[in-house]
Amino acid sequence: MNHASQWNARFAAEDYVFGTEPNLFLTQQAEQLPTEAKVLCVADGEGRNGVWLAALGHDVTSIDIAEVGLAKARKLAQERGVSLDLQQADLATWDWPEGCFDAVVAIFIQFAASSLRTRIFAGMQRATRPGGLILLQGYRPEQIAYGTGGPGMPDNLYTEDMLREAFADWKIEHLASHDSILEEGRGHSGISALIDLVARKPV
Repeated sequence: MNHASQWNARFAAEDYVFGTEPNLFLTQQAEQLPTEAKVLCVADGEGRNGVWLAALGHDVTSIDIAEVGLAKARKLAQERGVSLDLQQADLATWDWPEGCFDAVVAIFIQFAASSLRTRIFAGMQRATRPGGLILLQGYRPEQIAYGTGGPGMPDNLYTEDMLREAFADWKIEHLASHDSILEEGRGHSGISALIDLVARKPV
């Protein structure tokens, strides 16, 4: 089963796998966005984060590989009375635009092993305008022992050293490791080993 088929199958359930409410880290950091910011939500799945940002008045592009996820995102947007640009994209081959977004949001995009992750991080950096932000949350290797969500492959997980290296040319405004309880649908539920990053592109 290829990557798109795997995610289409996962999102095929009637409920929203990761819930319909936004990620807590994102809600805590969103005040840093300028008014009516142009925002890219990477691998946004069923749309909970992109829809929430659109409801704040931002101009949101939400990309994901899964058609089923995008359809559920479209439904959620209609229910919330907002619109956003929904695009099907395989991040292994997607042509990242250059300097188009005030912020790039990447919440639990840990389906990628190291080689693809390097390309994705480079694409995220390319897509961010000078002075813009990347907001990222993911799991640390300790998450495997918790088993409350995320991938089971250590190579897909984040450490502070890895993120510092990946964003070495950026201003890291916030980088924190913490264990916190997540309640994001059945996909992320329970005590979780998390890592948060806010990085600003040099002007």
